[in-house]
Amino acid sequence: MNPVTTPRTRRLIVGITGASGALYGVRLLQRARTLGIETHLVATPAGILNVHHELGLDRGELEALATQAHAPGDVGACIASGSFTTDAMVIAPCSMKTLAAVAHGFGDNLLTRAADVTLKERRRLVLMVRETPFNLAHLRNMTAVTEMGGIVFPPLPAFYHRPQTIEQLIDDTVERVLAVLQVEAAQPTEWQGL
Repeated sequence: MNPVTTPRTRRLIVGITGASGALYGVRLLQRARTLGIETHLVATPAGILNVHHELGLDRGELEALATQAHAPGDVGACIASGSFTTDAMVIAPCSMKTLAAVAHGFGDNLLTRAADVTLKERRRLVLMVRETPFNLAHLRNMTAVTEMGGIVFPPLPAFYHRPQTIEQLIDDTVERVLAVLQVEAAQPTEWQGL
């Protein structure tokens, strides 16, 4: 007799760094919750600081948005192991420091270790890099991550749907990320033509 197996809940690792754009990570956590996706959050100290400056949230309020929160120094956490099955990882926003660490396999904290594990296990890794203009080191690091199978996804807003608020811009970008992660319930705005 074959045992009855129930489908595993989708698991998503969400990293938040000190780059501007903390709302992307927060909205991703909120949207994942509405979709029933299990989320594992790793926010760097600079990420926590930025969430507070940009959104007025403290660490506890941010961590409450995730299914489980992990300290960046806890390199023994479940998400540091490839045997802990996840579907994908998104770093939203992703600082250039974190991009460089991922590009060079420098897993010195849980965030970069989890990204390294995501790549080695051939799972989807999306880096919502935040910096402009790019210098040559940024571009080379993006190329390296792309060659390793990661997806560099700068949060560049679309305007063809005529957004009226910042929230509409953010939400559309989050839905586009979910579509890249192959979440069937993702609802990015589609181009309707002229």
